[in-house]
Amino acid sequence: MKIRIANDDIQSLEVRRLERVSGEDVKRCYQCGNCSGGCPVSYAMEIPPTKVMRFLQLGNIEDVRKANTMWLCVGCLQCYSRCPQGVSVAAILEGLRQEVLRKGASKTEVRDVPFPFLKKAPQQAIVCGFRKFVG
Repeated sequence: MKIRIANDDIQSLEVRRLERVSGEDVKRCYQCGNCSGGCPVSYAMEIPPTKVMRFLQLGNIEDVRKANTMWLCVGCLQCYSRCPQGVSVAAILEGLRQEVLRKGASKTEVRDVPFPFLKKAPQQAIVCGFRKFVG
């Protein structure tokens, strides 16, 4: 995949807004890979945490939005605990999710969740899931 880099992309308003919302500085990441190595769901992500950070550093926020990564992140903060720079990819992905949800792009409804799951699932899983998908 060939990526063209322009200064306007690297200094994009969207990435700066995401940094402000998440409280994280994407430029601090130096691509050690500890976040992806510790992530319990990185195997299922279209873009693993390390690459999310690189895409954002390059201003390629649209590819991150299109990927399933932000919806699969469980917010366990393993990325943060392993990061030598103290960067939380989970906080960045949460910021992206909130941005998408505020625009009304989520189509998940409570009635779409199977009742047996709601009955058996831990309350924390239900609350976190609905916070993630409903806004």
